[in-house]
Amino acid sequence: MKLSVPVTGRAAAAVAVAAATLFTSGSTAGAAPAPEAVAAAPDLPVANVKAHLTQFQSIAAANGGNRAHGRAGYTASLNYVKGKLDAAGFTTTVQSFTSGGRTGYNLIADWPGGDADKVVMAGSHLDSVTSGAGINDNGSGSAAVLEAALTVARTGYQPTKHLRFAWWGAEELGLVGSRYYVNNLSSANRARISGYLNFDMIGSPNPGYFVYDDDPTIEKTFKDYFTGIGVPTEIETEGDGRSDHAPFKSAGVPVGGLFTGASRAKTAAQATKWGGTSGQAFDRCYHSSCDTTSNINDTALDRNSDALAYAVWELSK
Repeated sequence: MKLSVPVTGRAAAAVAVAAATLFTSGSTAGAAPAPEAVAAAPDLPVANVKAHLTQFQSIAAANGGNRAHGRAGYTASLNYVKGKLDAAGFTTTVQSFTSGGRTGYNLIADWPGGDADKVVMAGSHLDSVTSGAGINDNGSGSAAVLEAALTVARTGYQPTKHLRFAWWGAEELGLVGSRYYVNNLSSANRARISGYLNFDMIGSPNPGYFVYDDDPTIEKTFKDYFTGIGVPTEIETEGDGRSDHAPFKSAGVPVGGLFTGASRAKTAAQATKWGGTSGQAFDRCYHSSCDTTSNINDTALDRNSDALAYAVWELSK
C-alpha cells in the first residue's frame, strides 16, 4: 500500500453460505445443490501462497533487498509470476509505462473463455518500497492472487464471466500502474468490467479483518465468507483510496477488496474481537526493512486467500 498522499475455513464457509441461500430461497429439503455451489468453494493451500512469498523474498535478497519500481527485483518478480501463469495456460500481457524516469510494468493475465462483456478482475500491486522486500506490502496480495489464478487453471474452472488477474507496478509511487491501465482502456472496455477486487496487505502480523465498503454486492460477498467461518469484519478505512482500486472506482467500475491493516494501532475492542495486541500497529514493519517472510500472520493470510478465491468464484459464475 502506498504512503498517504494529501485454520482454513473454506468448507465451513461454503456450507454456511449455501445453507443460508437455500433457506432464504425457500428451496425444499433434500433438494440437490446446484453444481456451481460446489465449484464456488476451492481451497487455496496457504503453503502454496507462502511458497510464492518465499520466492519474492529470495528475489529481493538477490536484487539489493527490494522489489521496487524500476529496479531489478521488480522485473524478476514480474517474470516469476508471468512464468507461472504462462505455464498454466493464461494469456499474459505486459504493459509498460514510465514513472520517475524509470520504466515500470503491469502484468495482465486473462483466462480463456467466459463472457468478454462481463469481466471479473482481481488484482494487487507487485512492487515494494525501496527500503525492503515488501512481503506483506504487497507480496501477500500478489501471492494470493497468483495462487487463485493457478487454482482456476488447476481445477479447469470455466465461469460464465471472463476472468482477468492483474499485478500492478509503481503503486507505491501513487497508484501509477493501475491508473495507467484504467486510463488507457476505452470507455467500452471499462464498461465491460463488472467488478475489480483489490488485495493489498492481507497477512499483517497483528491482523484485523477489514472489508472495503464500495460496491454493495462485492462487499456482501466477502462478508458472507467471513460470516461463514465465524470471523467478524469491520469496514476498511485506513487505506481508503490509497490502493489500486481507486482508479477503477473513479472510472465507474464496481470495486471491493480486503485488508488486514498497516500502521494504525489495533484498539482494545479489536484485540478482543480478533486477538493480537492492542495498542500495537497492525503491521509494525510497514514500509520498512523488517517486512520479510517472518512478518506474516499465517492465519490471516490463509483466511484472506480463501476469501479472495470465494469471491472470484461467486462473482464470476
